[in-house]
Amino acid sequence: MASTLMDLFYSLTNCMVCFPGSPQLKINSRSFKILRLLGEGGFSYVYLVQDTHNQSLYALKKIRCPFGQESVSQALKEVEAYALFSPHPNIIHAIDHSISSDKSDPGAKTVYILLPYYRRGNLQDMINANLVNHTRFPEKRLMVLFLGVCRALKAMHQYKVKGAPGGAESQKNARRVREEAAQADEEAAEEADRAGRTPGRRRDEDDEDIQEQPLMDGEVVRSQEGVAPGQERSYAHRDIKPGNIMISDDGKTPILMDLGSLAPSPTPITSRSLALAVQDTAAEHSTMPYRAPELFDVKTGSTIDTKVDIWSLGCTLYACLVGKSPFEARSEETGGSLSLCVLGGDWRFPDEGTQPKDRGKQRLQQNGDADAGAGSRGESISDPVKEIVRKCLKVEPAERPDIDELIGAVEDVVARLPEDGVDE
Repeated sequence: MASTLMDLFYSLTNCMVCFPGSPQLKINSRSFKILRLLGEGGFSYVYLVQDTHNQSLYALKKIRCPFGQESVSQALKEVEAYALFSPHPNIIHAIDHSISSDKSDPGAKTVYILLPYYRRGNLQDMINANLVNHTRFPEKRLMVLFLGVCRALKAMHQYKVKGAPGGAESQKNARRVREEAAQADEEAAEEADRAGRTPGRRRDEDDEDIQEQPLMDGEVVRSQEGVAPGQERSYAHRDIKPGNIMISDDGKTPILMDLGSLAPSPTPITSRSLALAVQDTAAEHSTMPYRAPELFDVKTGSTIDTKVDIWSLGCTLYACLVGKSPFEARSEETGGSLSLCVLGGDWRFPDEGTQPKDRGKQRLQQNGDADAGAGSRGESISDPVKEIVRKCLKVEPAERPDIDELIGAVEDVVARLPEDGVDE
């Protein structure tokens, strides 16, 4: 609540140029009118804004960066990643961004990221609509959307240094964003020192710690150092979930967004301190019901790789079919801990484990009631689609398919599924 009130205060003092009327702000040379809040989380807020010149609609992500809690480098990591993977039809791109100083707090910064606005919302919005209207996704259409998300991840999991179309230019743009963020962090530190604020640790101590640590979450382009042009530098998204998959205005193309959790892959866990750091980062940036088990309990000597995204894809597909993550559903059913369900791989489809007589009762319910409940939803899922979920939700990462194997399996399912009928 306090964070929300503070953000409202900052919005009124920093962004409003006229009153009464809608608050306005400038991103570099362009002016925008704030229409409404679309969503929020942590230190970030997403607004629907309108360009005052041509009336076009955009999504504006605002990230508050109080010095010592969130650095500008971490906030702009998302922009850096967008630049690196652009252009890709299934990965969102940043249109513009800016960094502004906070007048009420010297050393604090605010990062604004201008993004495309998709009027259909995200996959979670579609899931919620299905739950309210007692409807479900047509399977073929759903699997085509799922295939698009897989292709977005393939671009990340198999990124080739300067190898993708426009790769050299996108790398240059990403590097420029990182340098801009580093300069803004330096300015924030100097402003804090001038204002008499004392950072938690001396800057030289921080520099020593950075040199001792392997590449972590703040690195995108820098992680490619030493990798020859044309060779792979893999990245894992680490926060695949329905809320991070936008639906384009054509209703058929998924757009993967929110790359703030992106991490170079693989990440060898060489010490206990690194294990705890990766685990803490996952707790902050990887949504629990969709988080892979190896991120709940990071083991020294293990390796965290792109298979975390395969697990999250399985959870996402299940949520589209049933209405919630498999581990949310199971923990609610058993009253147990969600994390224990994940670590034990304890989940099932709604129709599994029921007695034959109960199944017959559920079929009668389905015939007499449009909302037959979770059991009937489970029974209406085809076996090939269920098998895709099962392939992804293997507790051992080595048993999960890689992205190429998963794409092949999904393409096969799409080819075998009957047409859904009339499109909306």
